[in-house]
Amino acid sequence: MVDSDDTAASNIPEYSVSEISGAIRRTLEGGFARVRVRGEITELKRYPSGHIYLSLKDEDGKIAGVVWRSAVSRLGLTPENGTEVIATGRVSSYGERSTYQLIIDQMSFAGEGALLARIEKLRLKLLDEGLFALERKRALPHLPRLVGVVTSQKGAVLHDICTTIARRFPRSVLVWPVSVQGDGAAAQIVAAIEGFGRMKSPPDVLIVARGGGSLEDLMAFNDERVVRAAAASPIPLISAVGHETDTTLIDFASDRRAPTPTAAAELAVPLRSEMVADLAHRNARLAGALMRLMDQARARLERVVAGLPDLPSLLNNARMRLDDRGQRHELALPTVTERARARLVQIEGRLPSLELVVARLRERVLRQAGQLELAVGRGLQAWESRIIRARLSPESILNAIRLREARLEGTVGRLEAVSPRAVLARGYVLVQDMSGRPITSAAANPQGGRIVLEFADGRRDARLDKGRGDGSSPQGEFGL
Repeated sequence: MVDSDDTAASNIPEYSVSEISGAIRRTLEGGFARVRVRGEITELKRYPSGHIYLSLKDEDGKIAGVVWRSAVSRLGLTPENGTEVIATGRVSSYGERSTYQLIIDQMSFAGEGALLARIEKLRLKLLDEGLFALERKRALPHLPRLVGVVTSQKGAVLHDICTTIARRFPRSVLVWPVSVQGDGAAAQIVAAIEGFGRMKSPPDVLIVARGGGSLEDLMAFNDERVVRAAAASPIPLISAVGHETDTTLIDFASDRRAPTPTAAAELAVPLRSEMVADLAHRNARLAGALMRLMDQARARLERVVAGLPDLPSLLNNARMRLDDRGQRHELALPTVTERARARLVQIEGRLPSLELVVARLRERVLRQAGQLELAVGRGLQAWESRIIRARLSPESILNAIRLREARLEGTVGRLEAVSPRAVLARGYVLVQDMSGRPITSAAANPQGGRIVLEFADGRRDARLDKGRGDGSSPQGEFGL
């Protein structure tokens, strides 16, 4: 008899581990071929192979997930821990560990509120770093030579920008086409901004633009890499993303924000008609100011010319004054000469004669000699009395007497050196007229006049016989 428990056990299918694992995998993949799972990213890990492993959790559960390297570029966003997302993919199992996981190939933020919260968090972070500071803003060039545009090559945005620039003031436009939404859009925008900055001849102004769209469509311009590239751009940058009511983080980092791409083109280039009108107005003002300056200068010149005297009259007056001064000088010169001659004669009359000077000097010398002799006598008496008192030796007395004699001889020698008689003793003669006044030049006495010659030993009368007519010293015989 066969046991019933053994019969029941034999009816249960038997599977190997790999068979049951494959069956579970096929069941999961067949039942959950395409699902969207909403949850918060946690336990995010990036491996060198390029794969991303993470978990999605909510209040009551958690599911493992993986993003293969081939799907990372198409993911739609950059996953970060703490971000609430909606992950799209398929559920599969990993037989070696008996676990199931979500194979993710697309990811989006979970609702607009989550996107706005993430954008606001990034905005506050960049604001604290100073990327939105007003002092970083640069002025736009007044008339750029070349305008760079970063936008999609498709759509009406590029057409609107080029049309507006051509209408306002035709300028060269250099376009760097990029994707403005979706996978890889942020990386392309960053590459375009940095590429324009590295050009050898970069544009004078840069426009980053795209048309309107949902918040998710504009997320490429809220990417941190795009915002930092816009802030670091060496070229003044105008952002024109979305409609007038749309605001993205690149608007805070750009130098100017335009509500629309058309408005960005209007900010980039001025209106040519307005510039022409302004130039005409400035030209009229400059011409008017120049005319006023010329009129004022002409009026000043006329006043100066009216105040100038007549040049021929000035020359005639100067000529008359010169003739008058010359005539007065001719008349005044003889008078001045006579006055000078009279003053010389007057001074000559007050001068003492040489005999009187010599006599006075002789009297002074004799007086000083007497005083010196008296002083010597007194000194000798004093020395004699001092010698007697001191009982000096005869040798000392003789030496003192010799010293006094030497001093006396030196004084007498100096007196004789300044004596007029000493000069006459050396062969000189003093020439005087009959009245005793000295004669110092050949023209001082008429030719043939009487003179007196004083020698060292006496006086002799003489007469000038003849002389030269050229004013030189007289030559000839003297009648003594």
